Amino acid sequence: MNNCNSFVNMASIGDFDPLNASIPATKVEITVSCRNLLDMDTFSKSDPICVLYTQGIGNKEWREFGRTEVIENTLNPEFVRKFILDYFFEERQNLRFDLNEDGTFTICHKTEVVKNTLNPVWQAFKIPVRALCNGDYDRTIKIECYDWERDGSHDFIGEFTTSYRELSRGQSQFNVYEVSVCVFTCVHASSVPFYIWLCCSIIVPCYYCPIIYHYCTCFPGNPAQPTSLHYMSPYQMNAYAMALKAVGEIIQDYDSDKMFPALGFGAKLPPDGRVSHEFALNGNPQNPYCAGIDGVMEAYYQSLKSVCLYGPTNFSPVINHVARYAASVNDGSQYFVLLIITDGVISDMAQTKESIVNASCLPMSIIIVGVGPAEFDAMIELDGDEVRISSRGRYAERDIVQFVPFRDYIDRTGNHILSMARLAKDVLAEIPDQFLSYMRTRGIKPLPTPPPYTPPGYPVQSPNGHPLNTPPGHPLQTQI
Repeated sequence: MNNCNSFVNMASIGDFDPLNASIPATKVEITVSCRNLLDMDTFSKSDPICVLYTQGIGNKEWREFGRTEVIENTLNPEFVRKFILDYFFEERQNLRFDLNEDGTFTICHKTEVVKNTLNPVWQAFKIPVRALCNGDYDRTIKIECYDWERDGSHDFIGEFTTSYRELSRGQSQFNVYEVSVCVFTCVHASSVPFYIWLCCSIIVPCYYCPIIYHYCTCFPGNPAQPTSLHYMSPYQMNAYAMALKAVGEIIQDYDSDKMFPALGFGAKLPPDGRVSHEFALNGNPQNPYCAGIDGVMEAYYQSLKSVCLYGPTNFSPVINHVARYAASVNDGSQYFVLLIITDGVISDMAQTKESIVNASCLPMSIIIVGVGPAEFDAMIELDGDEVRISSRGRYAERDIVQFVPFRDYIDRTGNHILSMARLAKDVLAEIPDQFLSYMRTRGIKPLPTPPPYTPPGYPVQSPNGHPLNTPPGHPLQTQI
């Protein structure tokens, strides 16, 4: 909100027991407070209320999750009622916070325009009860009718108020509403013709785990040919790009600086054509870091134009590359995750197994996404879910590999967003357990809970609640 100055406190509560939970999750408690809100009242200060919405993965529909109490006559509300949600590491959970003046309404639905008639009949539509009134059958619902104008200056015709309880009665004397120049007749709650208004947007800052990510992708086939898994179609992302974006958009938020080293393996490099199984996608071996997932995607696309894809496919060099970094950290301050995207062909199975066994005692995990139609028997063996991986008679200290084939998550209707969400959910599912198992076996305790979020420009509070080091006249606000 451009005109809203606010901050939100967020803290985790409850403990997650990986031995007794099928889905890695924890409870997150969100506390909302605001500063220097706009005054919407004429003779007093505003009476704010905050409404939290969650967004679906497939249809992107926003649904009301809950709302705070109303605090009267204040521009700096400290809401007491908290939102408690299930937090899933492997999912992108979009939240929307709407801040409203009590007694105001938020639009819930708009009908189509019915032209050239004084007796309009709008098409039937459906609204979930939760989206309409959050299950409160007596919450006020306001319906407004306008005369549509092409330039957007629609003329107000009239309005009326009702509730879900009244609408659910269907066609009756209770569901005929008179307004200034027209009469609405509601046939059934699921086919009410109107604009619907109800009773606002704050960004929630979160605290993230110290996790470092490395991206690696192998390079089979000619990317200029449609048969290649790397084919750069002008109409849609290839399988490698979809897998990279699906996982990357989730895990990038757990890295503090969002700078990711991205490596390729299985290609001839310019200018001499030497074969490499550990080259920087951005072409800079001294600094292979890319800015965010978008930077990784750009480096990937650019590398397809500059390198010549070439076998064999060796995994061990890139695993050893990340393991060298992980071996230098033993205090729990960092945890490394290596994402490998491959077509399933592996030429150094014995060396890869040894690299994984060696890495199993380090603060790192390995995610492997298989793309294409190949058999992934070797990847399943590396996963080690059924039989713990071993090398030369030595078993891995813990399971650090998660493998999934992308083809199992492709939506049959062609919904790539849904496909990518499903992939990310499963491919990241084991990371929390792997992270916790390393920390617990090393006796590493969690860091102290971080202090409540304080936006720039808002003074830190002393124990007695008074601002510290605030210059006279300094505005207590931050712009979101």
